[in-house]
Amino acid sequence: MVHSSGSDPVLVIMAKAPRLGAVKTRLSPGISPEALTDFYCCLLHDTLTLARSLRNVEVAVMCPDADVGELTKLAGNEARVVAQKGEGLAAGLTSVFAHFAEDRRRRVIAFNSDSPHLPPPVLEDAFEKLAARDVVVGPTHDGGYYLVGAKASHPTLFTGDGMSTNSALERLLSRARALELSVGFAASFYDIDVAEDLTRLSEELRLAPEKARHTARWLKEWELTGVLSRTDTKKTDTGEL
Repeated sequence: MVHSSGSDPVLVIMAKAPRLGAVKTRLSPGISPEALTDFYCCLLHDTLTLARSLRNVEVAVMCPDADVGELTKLAGNEARVVAQKGEGLAAGLTSVFAHFAEDRRRRVIAFNSDSPHLPPPVLEDAFEKLAARDVVVGPTHDGGYYLVGAKASHPTLFTGDGMSTNSALERLLSRARALELSVGFAASFYDIDVAEDLTRLSEELRLAPEKARHTARWLKEWELTGVLSRTDTKKTDTGEL
């Protein structure tokens, strides 16, 4: 069982069950659905390893209700798995802070499941920044964000249709300003959405596989750099995190 003081910072991984045709679909032109499902499992395993490396931080998973059973098996007994209320990423993010931060004033960060190569000090710094700010955000290079944190539930922070990759950060910051929330920023980073991201990740993990061992092993086995360099895949409006 997962034990928590109820006041420890909590890192909540936004995840889905690794089912065929349901994960990493923007990589599909060059990779089979079966391979993508395996790849997502590796990303999720390595993300959990990264989360568990943080000291004095509770680890949890937020997911659609239908995915709780499968993700509970995958996460083991070191991360609590919680069903979100509603459908879609915006509903999932709203559920994170309603569940973990409501009336507790604890530091809560929602983190995507496809940046297991993020250096742990970046997450530690995000929690530190959140101690002095209402909200903390980790921007991605494409206009989205890979993490967002808060100490309280702000139900309107993620409302609307602004979860597209090229406007997610801008719209989030606009809503934070409207709510008069102070915002701190974690280091900019990249997540894995399209072929160019995967090529970059492959090159990074070839030099430092210990950053994400399962993912590095998968990339080496499939030798994806050569395959993906021939794939012309562009980002579409599916959201971040």
